[in-house]
Amino acid sequence: MATTVSMPQLGETVTEGTILRWAKQIGDTIAEDEVLLEISTDKVDTEVPSPVAGTILEILVTEGDTVEVGVELVVIGEADSAAAPAEPVPATDLHPGSETPTGPDTGFEVSADSGFEANLVSDEPEDAPPTDAEVEAFFAEPSPEVASPQLLSPVVRKLVRENEIDISEIQGTGQGGRITRNDVEAHMADESAVVAIPASTEEATQSVPIPTPQPAPAPTPAPAVGSDEVTLDRIRVRIAENMIKSKQTAAHVWTSVEVDFERVERVRQAHKVQFKKDEGFSLTYLPFISRATIDALKAFPVLNSSFYLEEKKAVFHKNVDLGIAIDLNQGGLVVARVRNADGLRLVGIARDIRSLAERGRDGKLDLDDLTGSTFTITNPGPFGSFMSAPIINIPNVAILSTDTVVKRPTVITAPDGQDMIAIRHIAYLGLTWDHRALDGSTAVLFLRRIKENLETWDWEQELA
Repeated sequence: MATTVSMPQLGETVTEGTILRWAKQIGDTIAEDEVLLEISTDKVDTEVPSPVAGTILEILVTEGDTVEVGVELVVIGEADSAAAPAEPVPATDLHPGSETPTGPDTGFEVSADSGFEANLVSDEPEDAPPTDAEVEAFFAEPSPEVASPQLLSPVVRKLVRENEIDISEIQGTGQGGRITRNDVEAHMADESAVVAIPASTEEATQSVPIPTPQPAPAPTPAPAVGSDEVTLDRIRVRIAENMIKSKQTAAHVWTSVEVDFERVERVRQAHKVQFKKDEGFSLTYLPFISRATIDALKAFPVLNSSFYLEEKKAVFHKNVDLGIAIDLNQGGLVVARVRNADGLRLVGIARDIRSLAERGRDGKLDLDDLTGSTFTITNPGPFGSFMSAPIINIPNVAILSTDTVVKRPTVITAPDGQDMIAIRHIAYLGLTWDHRALDGSTAVLFLRRIKENLETWDWEQELA
């Protein structure tokens, strides 16, 4: 009996992963829950355990390949058994909230003889080695369109059959001269570019299309003298892909308000020494802003929602799972989640944010920490920012930026009603919001609620 293990869904919004390392090779034995491979997603690198015990019969995806959720990765079974090819089934569109059949406590999809039905199957990898059954079938029943006895993967064989290609005309570039899907597709492209010479001028004008001239691709510029060319690391590539996706998906609009932090600052100064003594870290502005924001999210629940245009739905979240952007020592940026932040007071929020930041910089965040946020706060203020317009962490519908708090002269109203100029602690809050999900009036009212909370709440009782 053999089990085919597929790419698991490692988080609600994760759709693909890159194979970093196989912990086992073909012929190795593996125990249930023993590390099988390491996968990198746009959220985190994680080790994946084996859902079953057995022998590694086939490895279908090589290290470095990026595959979608549901793609078959490896076949595990008894040493003297061969994996039966899984029956193809239509791919199921996975989206946040969908359920995927899994093996017991593993999160893996399984197929073949495992007893579980896989709800996602994609094309077999082009360079997957053929099984014993495929080899026997290939030589026992030679196909007329395949004149050479060379072994082909099922994907390549299908292309050859459907396009009536003579593989003797193709030079393989795979391992040992094996013909790959890229080889077949390149051959097909070359064939389609050949134009037969017509017998007459009239026939030429009737049957031969005049190709449209295409501009030559611009050459990749060589690095300038004195410049260094580096290969982007995985986290930078993932950030780039996610930012482009967000900008291409959400209708970004930015709104800001000026906030007087004087009341917050006085409480912070009065408690900062004792707070650091009790907690072991400094009391910053971020927990105050987070606490004020959570209250505003309860008042304006559309800001605590997820938006899915293609499915024509919005999901309003009952709890606030607050996402906090964490700088990984200038080596990247991740959004970690404070679970059920609406059930925490100021000190509890401060502790959770501190814990996430420390574990993030130590590389100890797990996938659950990095998925599921319902609203995000990014905090460039400690670096000296004036105003920031961040990119939305989709499917969230908004992200709040907290910028530097500085002393500024400002006009205030004295208790006797007279206006006066005073030195106050002032900062700006910027909200980037998705105009598909809400309108400007709601965004401004939401920001105004945060501003009023920060300027008027009795923050002493939060630290009592």
